[in-house]
Amino acid sequence: MKIFQINTTVNTGSTGRITEDIGNLMIENGHESYIAYGRGNRPSKSKTIKIGNQSDIILHGLKTAVFDLHGFGSVAATRQLIKQIDSIQPDIIGLHNLHGYYINIEILFKYLSQKNIPVVWTLFDCWSFTGHCTYFDDIDCRKWETGCYACPKTNRYPSSYLKDNSKTNYKNKRNIFNSVSNLSIVVHSNWLKELVGKSYLKDYPIHLIRSGIDIEIFRPEITSIRGKYSLGNNKVILGCASIWDKRKGLDDFIQLSSYLSSGETIVLVGLNQQRLKSLPSNIVGIERTENLNELAALYATADVFVNPTWQDNFPTTNLEALACGTPVVTYNTGGSPEAIDEQTGFIVEKGNVMKLNEKIQFILSKENDFYSFACRNRAVQYFNKHGRYNDYLALYNKLL
Repeated sequence: MKIFQINTTVNTGSTGRITEDIGNLMIENGHESYIAYGRGNRPSKSKTIKIGNQSDIILHGLKTAVFDLHGFGSVAATRQLIKQIDSIQPDIIGLHNLHGYYINIEILFKYLSQKNIPVVWTLFDCWSFTGHCTYFDDIDCRKWETGCYACPKTNRYPSSYLKDNSKTNYKNKRNIFNSVSNLSIVVHSNWLKELVGKSYLKDYPIHLIRSGIDIEIFRPEITSIRGKYSLGNNKVILGCASIWDKRKGLDDFIQLSSYLSSGETIVLVGLNQQRLKSLPSNIVGIERTENLNELAALYATADVFVNPTWQDNFPTTNLEALACGTPVVTYNTGGSPEAIDEQTGFIVEKGNVMKLNEKIQFILSKENDFYSFACRNRAVQYFNKHGRYNDYLALYNKLL
């Protein structure tokens, strides 16, 4: 079997690592794996194909910023990609994140509609069934159920500053994405599955396959990471994100820092240089890292992992923390609460930082290993990548 996947990135970030892990499983089972991606240059065990170049991304970004036409740029790059797909002749095409200024959805789906190749599209957010945004629950917008217009999030990613084209985008995307007969959809959360079931994609088969993580890398262990970041014997409250902004709860962490005692420290992983310079004294900032062993050491060192995300689907950071034996406190956002149960963490109303601190303090009051076994056991039982991505392999075999 030849599997050809398309994603914004490869082997980096949550979507890139998931794409890579699926490819690795295919290779381990004697299949061929190809991954086409839009940006970055991370190594991969699959055969990789770079889509376009930096100039393509910039021009696509300009088309989005001026005309609100995200997903309708990168014409030449997508045509070249189609030639490469034709030469490889894959048995399965796996789509992942198609937003990110790198691919033309109209050209890609026209090609897919003309071929009798099974397509499996993994959705990580809501962009596939809206006229513009990736998430709408933070403002409780329901326009997407019948037809987007006058988008209240036009200047949010993928940002457009001069035009609101959400009404036309919605109609075009509905026609484009419903043009492929042999398409199956995969989601990682019940939350997103329910939304897709109400959208214009509802007539496609929708499969729930949870995200998976490497439980051999992410595991409880004693490390010397405290010394590296001068954490001493302080209680550690950890947060991780690829990009820190209001959506990921950076403002909430800064507010939370004012509640903490002298023996408690917040550690935030994934900050850029600008953010690092403006942190309160009781927040230790760490730049984004591709070193998974160090990331796992930080999870294992933490007393509690906090995820005050305002918009999300099914964050893999929650799973990684659990696998390292660390309980999770998260906002009631999207599918984020689905990662935990009453023995492995707490769910808090969005924006209630005082309640967030209350649950954190409850966890910190327990013995260090009070939650460890339950957290680790839940991750091993439900989120082991080998089990989860075997579900993909089973789906591919079924479609063939």
